[in-house]
Amino acid sequence: MATTEKSEVNGVDVSALEGAIEAISDDPNVGMFTFKAETEWQDALKCVTKIDEFDQTDETVHTREFTLQGDEPEQILGERTGPNAVEHLLAALGSCLSVGYAAHAAAMGIELDSLRFEMEGDFDIRGFLGISDEVRPGYESITCSVYLDADASEDELEQLRERVEATSPLMDVITNQVPLVTRLVVE
Repeated sequence: MATTEKSEVNGVDVSALEGAIEAISDDPNVGMFTFKAETEWQDALKCVTKIDEFDQTDETVHTREFTLQGDEPEQILGERTGPNAVEHLLAALGSCLSVGYAAHAAAMGIELDSLRFEMEGDFDIRGFLGISDEVRPGYESITCSVYLDADASEDELEQLRERVEATSPLMDVITNQVPLVTRLVVE
């Protein structure tokens, strides 16, 4: 009986990753996901977001429930019981890039010794408050520094960076317009 060897790089099962890529290449519908989040206002500027399911190929997958607290700093009339939405965006970017680097490095056979990201975004609150039409209500710019130690040459790490940035869902969402449909449901 033949045995299959499980190959892990950076804690990523490379055989499973290759299998997923093959399955999605054979049937693109397998790679179709709808992610969901439900945010409920609590009090003042506080809210709680719950995440506990997503759809894959038109089938709902129930997972454990995650909750994210949201609030504003005291300087913006909050109580700082949690990060604000624009900080959550930076955290989401860091999380997305972390996954991208770990998976793509594994696929390239690059073992990571350490990896961390420092993100910062410049934000002028006058846009959000409607004080100035000349100031956008979101980030003016975002800077992301990647600190990486790995068993690869500088050229290989540059190829890794290019691959990660070209395929990062959050980088795509941040740098390209994504259609957003809103509706008001009066209860």
